[in-house]
Amino acid sequence: MIKYILVSATGGAEDAVVFNAALQLAKPFSAHLAFLHARLDVSEVLVSMASGGMGVGTGAMDQTTIDRMEADAQVLQTKALLAVEGFCAAHDIALGATAPEDRVTATFTAETGSVSRWIAEYGRFADVVVVGGPRPGREAAREAQEAALMETGRPTLLVPATLPDSLFGTVVIAWKDTPEAARAVTGAMPVIDRAAKVVVVSVGEHEKPDAGDTAGLLVRSLIWHNSATVAQHVAAAGRRPQAALLEEARTLGASLIVMGGYSHSRLREVLFGGFTQTVLDGIDMPVLIMH
Repeated sequence: MIKYILVSATGGAEDAVVFNAALQLAKPFSAHLAFLHARLDVSEVLVSMASGGMGVGTGAMDQTTIDRMEADAQVLQTKALLAVEGFCAAHDIALGATAPEDRVTATFTAETGSVSRWIAEYGRFADVVVVGGPRPGREAAREAQEAALMETGRPTLLVPATLPDSLFGTVVIAWKDTPEAARAVTGAMPVIDRAAKVVVVSVGEHEKPDAGDTAGLLVRSLIWHNSATVAQHVAAAGRRPQAALLEEARTLGASLIVMGGYSHSRLREVLFGGFTQTVLDGIDMPVLIMH
């Protein structure tokens, strides 16, 4: 069961869709939304610039510039708080709750420092971490995405620019017979239990799975959680596996893709290298991934 969800609140325009995704996830469980804003630490930035050989320190930077950076950080924090307050008021969410209630509740926390530090620190205690997904023009958000995926050990929901009507529609599991994929399935189990349909998709070079294919074994297990669970094998047919998977997920009308991450270096490559270009760039469905 999902009861405590960490939600990134950046103060930017992408917050609206991230908040809505978190609410979709929270409603069936009357879960708590822990909104977190990481405020820029100007002194930390100055130290980083100086240690990076840029020859910049507090004395070298014009005080007006420092004041402007501080003011911009305060503006973003205020925007994040106002966005959370407005969202909670619009959806009858109890903001400031200190104990579980029979409805969705929320809190807002602002910390000063790098977003990666605070996402990692708070995320380890959450059932799910919700952040905006990779997409063009949001390179700065990758720090939060990377921390959520590689530093928390928790399932992370990457939210696209637009959302389906429900995360609990057709859930596609990107299946490989690996511990990483198995952990992702475990992390997504509360959603799998309540999905309208679950499709275990495996991608291979041949039209039919071979005798060693394990998607059927996963279906045999998951059917005890959700009777509307089936397996679907997809032939790569010369395509990259990521492209074949995404095409099949769109054909199925997937509301959510569940997939596993790999080693630290491999996951970094998957998220911010080729996988971003073939799957996550412009992806129109949420991805629940666990490292």
